[in-house]
Amino acid sequence: MTTELAEPADSVPGSGVPAEPSETVLAAERLLTARLGAQVELADPEDLGGSDSSVVLRVRVARNPFSLSRTLVVKRRTAQAPQAVAGAFAREAASCQLFTALHTDERPGPALIASDPEQQLLVLEDLGRAGTVESVLLSGDRAQAQRALLDWAHALGKLHAATAGREADFAALLRRQGSDGLSDPLQQQGGAALGGLPTLLVDELGLSTPPDLGDDIRRAAQLLDGQRFRAFSPADLGADNAVVVGRTVRFIDFEGGAFRTAALDAAQLRTPLPSSGSDHALPAGVVDDMQSTWLDEAATLWPELADRRLADGLLLDGQLVWTWLGTWWLLHRPDAGGHGALVDRWQRLAIDAAALDRSVLAGYASEVCSALRDRFDVANDGVALYPVFD
Repeated sequence: MTTELAEPADSVPGSGVPAEPSETVLAAERLLTARLGAQVELADPEDLGGSDSSVVLRVRVARNPFSLSRTLVVKRRTAQAPQAVAGAFAREAASCQLFTALHTDERPGPALIASDPEQQLLVLEDLGRAGTVESVLLSGDRAQAQRALLDWAHALGKLHAATAGREADFAALLRRQGSDGLSDPLQQQGGAALGGLPTLLVDELGLSTPPDLGDDIRRAAQLLDGQRFRAFSPADLGADNAVVVGRTVRFIDFEGGAFRTAALDAAQLRTPLPSSGSDHALPAGVVDDMQSTWLDEAATLWPELADRRLADGLLLDGQLVWTWLGTWWLLHRPDAGGHGALVDRWQRLAIDAAALDRSVLAGYASEVCSALRDRFDVANDGVALYPVFD
């Protein structure tokens, strides 16, 4: 994942498995052979860019006694995977199992071929060599990027529509992974941020949070445990976790996957992309089009969202959650970068709050924006647009 949901600041390495690709390939061969009852051989491992916490490989199926695809993706958590996120494997395995049960046309992510909780090993459908939304934004053309972003927003709405009402199924799949009662990392960290950021802002920026902001904070906190508009949520909507497959987008990396109010996902389209580490921005008009695309899809499932003012209010609450949480992360790691992007998110929050007559929130967001700009010496010209929109 690209977010701190996967690796909190206080994480420590836990007991895991070797990180070498050869060991991962052999473990996957053993798993598939045991599952299928005949020898499977894998070859030509290709590094797909994992992390300190995981090895992710594309492998060719060299010996295939059954109807396996020609290539598969193997993901294995490593010895460096932090203990604090031990549930990440279970969430991802259960997420992919949930998708596998859906009709092929409704599948928002890769199907699960096999898994081994003891080895922290997943064998997944290979979505192919198509680029990610991130790669399109960095090296595609403007028309291609706009199409990919709208397809992304549409795919997010389809994900929510396909998984709404399946929370009990997801809970059962988690139990099969030995993770009954697994906590939601976004709810935990979001709650900690909403409770602790005011003190941190005083300590780091000398900025007090006005009492009048209490209603906005309460609405944001309620969204973290919201019971309306619930569907599966990947949590991490970084553009590098969205694969462009023809005229659709499919999602990868579900270590923070859980059932939440869909507004928390959709709010990421406004911020934009708070869970990514990108220091690029999207044009305001494109962000509005993405939001409208998601709403058109979501309103077929939840007709209340056709009320644009209601929907915009919910998305603003989600926007506050992500902006608040991003600030919490950054002020705990001030040398990690991303200062310009965070200033941009507070500025966008101020604009969107003012448009909905949430004047207290708008004024406060402007103050935080200025304080962060001064604290980290961020230029006044804002964050650069992605290259395709320059």
